[in-house]
Amino acid sequence: MKSLFGKISAIMFIAISLTLVSCGDDEPAPVIPEASDVIQNLENGVMNGTLEESYTLNASTQYSLTGQFVVAEGASLTIPAGTNIMADAGGTEVYIAVLKGAQIFINGNPSSPVVMTSTGGNAGEWGGLTICGNATTTAGIDAVAEVGGFIYGGTSDNDSSGNISYLQIEGTGAQINSESQYNGVSFYAVGSGTVVNNIAVINGADDGVEFFGGTVSVSNLYLENNDDDSIDWTEGWNGTVNNAYISHTIPGFSTAFEGDKDNNNPTFNNITAVSTVGGTALQFKKQSGGTITGLSLSGYDIDLDMKDGGATSNVIFESGVEPVAITDPTAASTANEYFYTLNGANVSPSVSKDDFPWVNTNLSFESSVLQGTISGTVTLDASISYSLNSAYIVPSGAKLVIPSGTKITARAGGTGVYIAVLKGGQIEINGTSSSPVVIASASGEAADWGGLTICGDATTSAGVDAVAEVGGFIYGGSNDTDDSGHVKYLVLRGTGAQINSESQYNGLSLYAVGSGTEIENIAVIDGADDGVEFFGGTVSAKNVYVENSDDDAIDWTESWNGSLTNAYISNTKPGFSTVFEGDKVNANPTFTNITAVSTVGGTALQFKQTSGGSITGLHLSGYDIDLDMKNSGAISNVQIDGADADATLISGETNKYKLNSGKSASPLDISSWTWRNSGL
Repeated sequence: MKSLFGKISAIMFIAISLTLVSCGDDEPAPVIPEASDVIQNLENGVMNGTLEESYTLNASTQYSLTGQFVVAEGASLTIPAGTNIMADAGGTEVYIAVLKGAQIFINGNPSSPVVMTSTGGNAGEWGGLTICGNATTTAGIDAVAEVGGFIYGGTSDNDSSGNISYLQIEGTGAQINSESQYNGVSFYAVGSGTVVNNIAVINGADDGVEFFGGTVSVSNLYLENNDDDSIDWTEGWNGTVNNAYISHTIPGFSTAFEGDKDNNNPTFNNITAVSTVGGTALQFKKQSGGTITGLSLSGYDIDLDMKDGGATSNVIFESGVEPVAITDPTAASTANEYFYTLNGANVSPSVSKDDFPWVNTNLSFESSVLQGTISGTVTLDASISYSLNSAYIVPSGAKLVIPSGTKITARAGGTGVYIAVLKGGQIEINGTSSSPVVIASASGEAADWGGLTICGDATTSAGVDAVAEVGGFIYGGSNDTDDSGHVKYLVLRGTGAQINSESQYNGLSLYAVGSGTEIENIAVIDGADDGVEFFGGTVSAKNVYVENSDDDAIDWTESWNGSLTNAYISNTKPGFSTVFEGDKVNANPTFTNITAVSTVGGTALQFKQTSGGSITGLHLSGYDIDLDMKNSGAISNVQIDGADADATLISGETNKYKLNSGKSASPLDISSWTWRNSGL
């Protein structure tokens, strides 16, 4: 529920009957049947009024919920398997409420669930199911609910409000006022003696389920396209959710999780949340938190939102899941709101839609959507137009095969959208000159998505099992001939999403990739960071085209010592960094037939620390600075055409040079590289 403002009605006890009275100034009080009429209405398949005695519905009867149906203290309602309840599209005046001291027994089963829906099944058409218990809540004893003015909360944490098994509920979330709506199922101070398992909430205009304090636990939750939060809790709830599947295919929802107020450390085991429309996965307000294990997130722009600047330590994740700050200032609405990506949360889901065969839904994720972690060998189909919706990960022992002509459109979702081949995994991109593979965002704008990352087992000065700046992936070993597959005729556009204030994705990142891997005929266009970067390793590449990368066209570090043959770099946008950037120790990589052309000046070759390399067949045109020895490294580290670089220091500059010779080789002829324009 979005807030705890106001209430639309109050409970007034007059004699022994309970009557709900509207608080509206202009609206007449709803007509509530007398207690003697409630049973008669039930016999006729109509649910309306206050039930003051125990009653069992008949599964063969189609029930119509025409107004407020309240189970009073001391009474119980039993709903057998297969019962269907159709709610009028009556907004706030149509709901089912189980009061403090009452019980409900929903006895569905896998073949015959209980179904509560509205006539149209559309979000917001009716209220939902509210249960009030006698467990503890930080709101205190006999607190007043925002729905119906119901009383809830006490001192009995093992209180039982009955049981719910195999319930599907749809079309809930009627608007109460400008600040509040009903949830699919609301648990107000419900105790641990209440047994709840196998609930599906579909198309709710507010939350799927919300816990207001209490100790109740829930197992096997299916939550589909709820407009606000799928799972929401507040007031010190400290129960458990085991096995939840959450999906979002409609834009504009709030979150998958929202925790608020005091942190009583509720626990969540085996949670899978999937979005095809971006959005936020987990949000924690105030000092709220919890313990989460078995988490799989896919397709969200923001994995974790500490809404009011709460400490990430309030949220305890299993080993291997780590929050990484997103510091893009345009993403935060207030100075105290902090967003994070969760490294390690894009894993194979422990819960899937297939685990809920009893749920009646039309939801389907087409095979054209690429997200999550693959297993075995996955071969794409060039006749299908694929959407890269999230992280798409090839783990150790798996292989991704992409045939020639395959087109993959990456969602403009920033850091959460990328392809990663982990150490021990392989990728085979089998493009051809006439049918390259194209992976690009729809607009092709820089930083729309991440890029392609490959992690290998070759040596790197970062050591064995180093941790990458992207995704926290592990890379590096001792096998310099390691084979991560091959990449041939690939076009990447719109890469370089911002990871944090210091890091961005590259178009193609090669982490300790070995010489057994083939990289040839690659184009990286309009990337917000580097075109290609080598982090150690021994891999070589040839026929590389890089156009308008905002940072470096070719970057290397951690003692990469492979080779680059035939590269054409084009800079037509001002403000880029360099054509080449070498960093750290010089393992003398080699470069043959390198052409770089700028229409906007800038720096061509930059070498940091003691880095260097050997270049043959260099053609530079249009750069203000040919050579920048950033940290006063020796010019002799840079060999051009078999000799120390022949350069003259630029007047008034430090460590910045113009080349006297060795930069005027014939430019590389790329007229036959027509494949590089595919996808433009």
